[in-house]
Amino acid sequence: MTAYSGGRGGWRLDAGVLWRAAAVQLAAVVAVSLVLASLLPRSFFDDWGWLSGPAAWLACAAVSARVLRLPAGPVLLGALVAGIPSAVAVVLGVHWLGVVMAVAAFALWCAALPSRRGTA
Repeated sequence: MTAYSGGRGGWRLDAGVLWRAAAVQLAAVVAVSLVLASLLPRSFFDDWGWLSGPAAWLACAAVSARVLRLPAGPVLLGALVAGIPSAVAVVLGVHWLGVVMAVAAFALWCAALPSRRGTA
């Protein structure tokens, strides 16, 4: 299912991948967040959140790539790019808004990856 086709030389979005990537990434991030929040003190996140947050985000992206059968390298690159708005949001004090923006950007990235069926 194509949501947008840019014509000759344009880009295409697979709407099915878009929604599945958003759902899987969001579910993974929420699950990891709940587990870590229940196991670790808040002081851990104050001291190590700058490292543990991006590491957890990338781990969730690896899970998303596996579940959606997308190539891990491009998906992880997309997770890095999508994490930039989240980092800005953290600096501005609106961490969870950044997560929502990052999940949206990540899903768009995944949806724009070349099709697994060999058609671009």
